[in-house]
Amino acid sequence: MSEYRAPIKDALFTLRHIGEIDELSKTERYAHADFETVSSVLAEHGRFMQEVFGPQSRPGDVEGLKWDNGNVTTPAGFKPAYDKFVAAGWQGLNAEEAYGGAGFPEAVFTIALEFMTASNAALTMCPGLTTGAIECIQHWGSEEQKEIYLRRMIAGEWTGTMNLTEPQAGSDVGLCTTKAEPQPDGTYKISGTKIFISFGEHDLAENIIHLVLARMPGAPAGTRGISLFIVPKFLVNADGTLGDRNDVNCVSIEHKMGIHSSPTAVMSYGDNGGAIGYLIGEENQGLKAMFTMMNSARLAVGVQGVGIGDAAYQKALAYAQERRQGREVGGESKEAAPIIVHPDVRRMLMTMRCQIEAMRALICYNAAAIDFSRAHGDSAEKEQWSEIAELLTPVTKAWCTDVGMEVTNTAIQVFGGMGFIEESGVSQHMRDMRIAPIYEGTNGIQAMDLVGRKLPMRMGGVVNDHLERMRATATKLVELGGDLAIIGA
Repeated sequence: MSEYRAPIKDALFTLRHIGEIDELSKTERYAHADFETVSSVLAEHGRFMQEVFGPQSRPGDVEGLKWDNGNVTTPAGFKPAYDKFVAAGWQGLNAEEAYGGAGFPEAVFTIALEFMTASNAALTMCPGLTTGAIECIQHWGSEEQKEIYLRRMIAGEWTGTMNLTEPQAGSDVGLCTTKAEPQPDGTYKISGTKIFISFGEHDLAENIIHLVLARMPGAPAGTRGISLFIVPKFLVNADGTLGDRNDVNCVSIEHKMGIHSSPTAVMSYGDNGGAIGYLIGEENQGLKAMFTMMNSARLAVGVQGVGIGDAAYQKALAYAQERRQGREVGGESKEAAPIIVHPDVRRMLMTMRCQIEAMRALICYNAAAIDFSRAHGDSAEKEQWSEIAELLTPVTKAWCTDVGMEVTNTAIQVFGGMGFIEESGVSQHMRDMRIAPIYEGTNGIQAMDLVGRKLPMRMGGVVNDHLERMRATATKLVELGGDLAIIGA
């Protein structure tokens, strides 16, 4: 079984020419993220992931998780690997510097996330969801909430989750029935059941900060009456130390097709009087606040397409170079040749590589649009980049996960019969990939979002402006000539 190797050279090329890291580093916000610094950071990050996270992927898939009376034990190597991740400071790569983060651009973070996901998709979900929770609290939390939670979460000492789904409320979040009862001290008593909560319970960190959607008494029906609450596993004392266990329990974990070592929890709030929660953002504006985290998660799920896809491709490439079957077409040798010489195998490998590079380019551009919308000095440019990011996010999530499925499927085909055997390792990638077109909004919902919300922005002006920029690039390539001229032909 081949080992994953982070494609540093390819990723840096994309980051420079698609993610425009040189232009980003000219802004005040990202002045520290020059290409040389970013190259060093990502090279070290890739090395860390392939050496620390990578070796735990297959054993974790086989060993799985253990649930016992509300406690979840992760596979044997996960806690040591996560502890090293925390010690290295990787959790805060793109978090605000004011709270201990490194403040790198999202474009840089998505490359790092690709390396993480390719190395160990299941384990990566823990810090990945924490990143989304951090972003939500950074954007919507009060100053007090930021001081209480952000530093420990950015350090990786505490992890985060998002709790939307209920047994009767999946994609239709407006059917949420979890209750939030106001208390005299300004807190809320949360009661209800949430399902499909990734890393809702685990043994990797000392505290878990749940972001929970719930309804206050008398709230409007549907999505207009949902609020967002911070509900920690352990309450936090005034001095920052951990206090009493909150009324939050993991009732069970799911037995899944893939991501076997990522606990997918059924969470029960308020079995013994009500879990203590703290309103984040405004009353009845919870979905708006949660979508800050959701959009981050959708981009991250798109990254799973390229990350898991590349891990599968690398296995398929190594196998094709080693496996000998048949003779080379037109060759003179009578010996069995490596299957990589056969035209159909070459076609599959080349198609996979093209798809991986295309996914990486789209993700990097989408992330760079977010970065420029935050950092550009010109307000009109900021707005333009913000529109591009909005337009592309559903495309990135849906297209990259669909293509990621294609790549993992093709990788199995390259292996032939061995691809259908678990010991080859390649089938794990397809099993892990299968959830990506489903969660954080199914790809059908992404299509509805694109057609119903994003294409009509400015009466179609946003998408038409974007298409015009694409035409201008294609025309320029034709004028320059050379190999790339065919793109604009």
